[in-house]
Amino acid sequence: MQQLLKGKHALITGGTAGIGKEIALAFAKAGAHVAIFGTNAERSAQVVAELNQVKISDDQTFTAEIVNVSDTKAIEVAVQKLIAAWGKIDILVNNAGITRDGLLMKMSESDWDEVIDVNLKSVYNTCQALIRPMMKARAGKIINISSVVGLTGNAGQVNYAASKSGMIGFTKALAQEVATRNICVNCIAPGFIETRMTDGLTDAQKEGIMKKIPMGRLGQPEEIAKAALFLASGLSDYVTGQVLTVDGGMVM
Repeated sequence: MQQLLKGKHALITGGTAGIGKEIALAFAKAGAHVAIFGTNAERSAQVVAELNQVKISDDQTFTAEIVNVSDTKAIEVAVQKLIAAWGKIDILVNNAGITRDGLLMKMSESDWDEVIDVNLKSVYNTCQALIRPMMKARAGKIINISSVVGLTGNAGQVNYAASKSGMIGFTKALAQEVATRNICVNCIAPGFIETRMTDGLTDAQKEGIMKKIPMGRLGQPEEIAKAALFLASGLSDYVTGQVLTVDGGMVM
């Protein structure tokens, strides 16, 4: 898998932990320059240090920016800064996401707005900032990390499900807009993956989930990273507007 992304420049939102961090590491091991957007300075610095440990070439560069992905202007400024430093961004991975779970009847407006802003508006923000440079370059890979919940729904997660389903619709529409410019836009829909998000599940909840997974286990962040590496590389140049479920068989 080495050299698969050699010379490519990748931006990953939510890249300081879990799935985003593993995607960043996978891209670095494949030869890419990597930038991560996050909100935690300490974790960001730690990830940059880890990226430097796994790089395959001395000329690879890694950087982290502390930025609120739901802030349109802040994203525009951060992306312009990155393009000024690198000259281009070839790959965008929209991974930033939060949950504010609860039944709709008890869900506050702020819990709705925050999830939609961080999970979905952020995708608009990054794509809006990057789509013109990618179209001018006539090349690009955009990978949006959705969720199987965006396909199936899940009680107690109307805000999260709406944001992830919206991401899928966004992906399919944008893929049609930019296909003639050689820009591929795809989604990955992870199932239940062992991250901080699933650490909060009770044993009873995990047992219930396992019954829905034919493979009988939770997924690992590295398994999502492998799918992202495929979609970011030249191996997927004729793949666009698709939703790749990586879920142990939950959604068939």
